[in-house]
Amino acid sequence: MTTFSFLRLLAASAFAASAFAQAPGGPKPPTRDDQYKLGADSQPQPGVPQGAVTEHEWNISKIYPGTTRKYWVYVPAQYDAKKPACLMVFQDGGGYQSRTGSWRVPVVFDNLIHKKEMPVTVAVFINPGVKPPPPGQPTKRPDGKPAGSNRSAEYDSLGDAYAKFLLEEILPEVGKTVNVTKDPNGRAIAGSSSGGICAFTVAWERPDQFRKVFSTIGSFTNIRGGNKYPEMVRAAAKKPIRVFQQDGSNDIVNQFGSWPEANKAMAAALEEKGYDHKFVVGEGTHNPKHGASLLPDAMRWLWRDYPR
Repeated sequence: MTTFSFLRLLAASAFAASAFAQAPGGPKPPTRDDQYKLGADSQPQPGVPQGAVTEHEWNISKIYPGTTRKYWVYVPAQYDAKKPACLMVFQDGGGYQSRTGSWRVPVVFDNLIHKKEMPVTVAVFINPGVKPPPPGQPTKRPDGKPAGSNRSAEYDSLGDAYAKFLLEEILPEVGKTVNVTKDPNGRAIAGSSSGGICAFTVAWERPDQFRKVFSTIGSFTNIRGGNKYPEMVRAAAKKPIRVFQQDGSNDIVNQFGSWPEANKAMAAALEEKGYDHKFVVGEGTHNPKHGASLLPDAMRWLWRDYPR
């Protein structure tokens, strides 16, 4: 075969592969995120008792007036009302509370609590608030997300407003039916993307209430000033918080900044200041797959020295 013929064959093969990948109804080409799989701890296991998840609504917020939202509460099978349970709060809760979705937090908690690899922990999954649009206006945006979402205002903003929302509104309501600990070392908070910076903000503002953070693909960029955090961490006295942080090298880069670089800067500041901190970098995009695959190990790490 001549060199020219070989090159023509190579070009034709590449074209065919590209056409196959883009063919309607054909199999999707693998992505950088497909390497991250859910392990055994994210699957239901025989003999492991399942906790219960209940759905609720909160429509009378004074911190974020005019908003409505859903939230869910997971109570493990081992919960004893006479003993305060640990607490973990998840932002964008609808994505975490399902047993069959991307995160499967109830399944992971079932398995790890059963194996005594984390303490008995109640989980609260909270959606961001939505302000209903005026009559006659669409209830959803073109991207399918709710019109009037208050998510960025709640999650990307620095300051203590969202912490107050949790501590003055949601958690007292949860506390009417579930006994959760007041010990800040027994309280964790988590989120992804804007929810990831939100989780850090709550612990940063109120380490007297939350001392464990699980942040994935966190938006430590300049959406609402989050890029200031590395400087703030270095300038402030060290706070008693523990942070598990994840991001992917192919995360977003846009007008608000670079997510990979912002997370690296955040991690560097925490390390320099001597925080109890772990940063896992993968190759993923702005996607939950890597974070979800890390969830069981992240929980073991965050709760590693807490009494079982």
